[in-house]
Amino acid sequence: MTLQLHRPDGRGGLVPTPPPGHDRGDDWRTGLRSHRWRVAALRNSEMNPTSTVAAVIFWAALAGLTFALLLWGYGSHFWH
Repeated sequence: MTLQLHRPDGRGGLVPTPPPGHDRGDDWRTGLRSHRWRVAALRNSEMNPTSTVAAVIFWAALAGLTFALLLWGYGSHFWH
């Protein structure tokens, strides 16, 4: 089953006509694309990427601090 557009023929009747672009051989998907759905290339001004070196130092320091806290907690019998 196909969906056809019907337009008045000028004599009171309706004539099926192909959708725009169909007679030119264009891909029918191009007619579905709207300009309003195209995303503009915008930069996120609120996000500044962290360097890899700073991220590795942060996670290594956090892991070392956690390990030291666990050693202190079990060594002082805080957690028994």
